[in-house]
Amino acid sequence: MDIIIRKIQPQDDAAVAALIRNVLIEHNVPKVGTAYADASLDCMFTTYSAPGAAYFVVEKQGRLIGGAGIALLENGPEDVCELQKMYFLPEARGTGMGTKMMEECLEFARSEGFKFCYLETMPYMEAAQKLYRKSGFEYLDAPMGNTGHNSCPVWMIKSLKV
Repeated sequence: MDIIIRKIQPQDDAAVAALIRNVLIEHNVPKVGTAYADASLDCMFTTYSAPGAAYFVVEKQGRLIGGAGIALLENGPEDVCELQKMYFLPEARGTGMGTKMMEECLEFARSEGFKFCYLETMPYMEAAQKLYRKSGFEYLDAPMGNTGHNSCPVWMIKSLKV
């Protein structure tokens, strides 16, 4: 299985946007107050070219099947990053790809000097939450920062201290 995890390239933008929107539609995620409505979805390469940010894609035989990113938590403490837009097509799920992608993202976050990683998700995304808990994330009682994702009521955080 020729699988590559690499940083996003400009030519990936349309495929990444379509992948994310398709997964969100599959899970009946609201289109407002979630990643679906993010302006950055159609220009992911540029968005994640900012300092302290990176977006990684999973490529299988030349086709994108997943992705996840790290960026500074908007309007949050400067030592807190956010795990963003981690989505996989059905064929990538249950293959260990999520764990590998998580390791890639958290290693990048540590290398950038972040002390904590925050994320938001939906209550019914149970497989994702299982991965997050396995990776050391813990639940929070309230959101952090200002992500604009007011339809995502599950908030989690992880210390990045080794």
